[in-house]
Amino acid sequence: MFTVNIITVGKLKEQYFRDAVAEYSKRLGAFCKLNIIELSEQRLSENPSQKGIENALSLEGKQMLSYMTTKSTYSYVMCIEGKQVSSEELAKGFNEIALSGNSTINFVIGSSFGISEEVKSNANFKLSMSKMTFPHQLARVMLLEQIYRAFQIQNNSKYHK
Repeated sequence: MFTVNIITVGKLKEQYFRDAVAEYSKRLGAFCKLNIIELSEQRLSENPSQKGIENALSLEGKQMLSYMTTKSTYSYVMCIEGKQVSSEELAKGFNEIALSGNSTINFVIGSSFGISEEVKSNANFKLSMSKMTFPHQLARVMLLEQIYRAFQIQNNSKYHK
């Protein structure tokens, strides 16, 4: 059984997002061990400088990298410049990850400032949900739904149709 880690910056503020995450977490329990790892969000002034943003990304990145550098782990980093894949392609990717001997899959979601280049360069795969921009907190819910859908596809369920 896979371990799936959602490594994200900050906590969910709205109850409806927390409820959706709880629902998908419950559903995913049949397919994997799910961990949601909420990292500390770096605070910036109201008018942050480029240097301040880079420093925040670096600090957040160090936290992310500590989860990404373990053996038998495959890491997806969520970023706009990443590759867009279908639900079926994500499911196929899970099969390939398992066949290559990896038992843990990380999905890394950055803060509203993005993800450091160091984290991106240490990822196995850069994944984009869409060319559109979504609220940071909604990304977690959308990602969990797609992970659940991928496992359903692997199990020939009708959920994905």
